Amino acid sequence: MLVIKKIKVHYTLKDCPEDKREAAERAHAHHAARCPVAKSIEKAIEISTDLTFA
Repeated sequence: MLVIKKIKVHYTLKDCPEDKREAAERAHAHHAARCPVAKSIEKAIEISTDLTFA
């Protein structure tokens, strides 16, 4: 049986204006806490995310 223990999500924002990057970083920092799916599985599966700008 396959058991998922970790999920890593990588976000890449393309052409994000410099003046919007701080807002994007704030949203990224808080989105998992407000995501119903992440809240449902957080006790059983480790979730990590990262954000880069391209």
